Amino acid sequence: MMLTWEDKEIEKETPVFQTQFHELQTKDELRKISILKSDSAMDDPDTFRNNKGELSNTYRRKAAEALSSRQNLRAILKNGECNIFPSQVPKGKFIRDIYTTLVDSRWRWTFAMLSMGFFGSWFIFAVAWWLIAFLHGDLEPNHLPMNQLASNWTPCVLEVYGFSSCFLFSVETQHTTGYGQRTPTEECSEAIFLMCIQNVAGSIIETFLIGIVFAKLIRPKRRTHTLKFSKYAVINKRDDTLCLMFRVGDMRQKSRIIEAKIKAQLIRRKQTKEGENLTNFQSKLCISADECEGDLFFIWPMIIVHKIDSRSPFYYMSAQDLSRECFEIIVTLEGTIESTDQKTQARSSYLPDEVLWGHRFEPMHSLDVDKQGYRINYDMFDKTVTVETPLCSAAQLVELRGAQKTSNVPKITVRTEIRVPYVAPSKK
Repeated sequence: MMLTWEDKEIEKETPVFQTQFHELQTKDELRKISILKSDSAMDDPDTFRNNKGELSNTYRRKAAEALSSRQNLRAILKNGECNIFPSQVPKGKFIRDIYTTLVDSRWRWTFAMLSMGFFGSWFIFAVAWWLIAFLHGDLEPNHLPMNQLASNWTPCVLEVYGFSSCFLFSVETQHTTGYGQRTPTEECSEAIFLMCIQNVAGSIIETFLIGIVFAKLIRPKRRTHTLKFSKYAVINKRDDTLCLMFRVGDMRQKSRIIEAKIKAQLIRRKQTKEGENLTNFQSKLCISADECEGDLFFIWPMIIVHKIDSRSPFYYMSAQDLSRECFEIIVTLEGTIESTDQKTQARSSYLPDEVLWGHRFEPMHSLDVDKQGYRINYDMFDKTVTVETPLCSAAQLVELRGAQKTSNVPKITVRTEIRVPYVAPSKK
């Protein structure tokens, strides 16, 4: 984490904040040393100091690796999946909503259900056809197809020799295959009724099962794989105000996201006045893209900005406080897929270790002279560059500037002279 100053004049004129800057560097190094000790990354950090007593680049690299290896629990994973595992949930709730359960299930379970649905329906109706043929006497030796002409026997279904023939006829009836050999006759009314029932049931089963496969293929969730959030969020000054920023982009050239909206929430712990501990207290973060608030004209990657002002929960948080805080910033991008007109939502999150104080995103737009357009280099999407940024909180920065303005105002003494006209007394 690079911790630097932005305003040189403030640094020179305020030795107190300059001292805090060096103290913060020392505390940050000590925090890294403690982490390295707990992670057994090194035995003695003093062995990584140079002749001047400064930590070497080897130590700093190992410290960065140790810090990055520590993963805090988060509610939303970086890929947008919820890291929530409900327990003690009645299984019957999922059976009642079987369609959504199958859509959310894995493909192997979907194909297993698809196969079981078709084979199960074929087998059940095959048993029904076999019972009709058996009760009518079509399966007796004298009434088999090779003896029907001699015995002058009319079966319910032609060319039925046994259960295998009934199963084949069930498949042909349900899917209207129609090979032309096995056909029902007018001899059995129950066979005509069963044929109508199987056609209706087959259409319903096929629509349900194929609909599940189709719904899994066109789920808007798949569109989020080409919506990208930056790996890190950054804090730096923009227009003389501390801002927290992250980048979001759409990697597809066609089928854009229209009516895109983005929002952010802060999840942290909070204790109420009554002493109740709220472990997942949510606060809304006011964010904007340029001057468009949460509405995006989403044709290229954009940097989303949260101004750290008096309304921000980060207003009293300094760089040192950031390293000790425990929170999660959840960002959500919603929009409509242009090609399918379906709503989609992409999510990501940032932990305190993923917020870089004193960094700025590098530009990734350039002009393409050959194509007469803009070229977006997604290799630069997560690249940041260190910039000079105050280490104090936004509230301290405002107080410091107010104190400087007050001390630089010269004292002006205004003297007011009141002249009263003299009136001579009258002579009596």
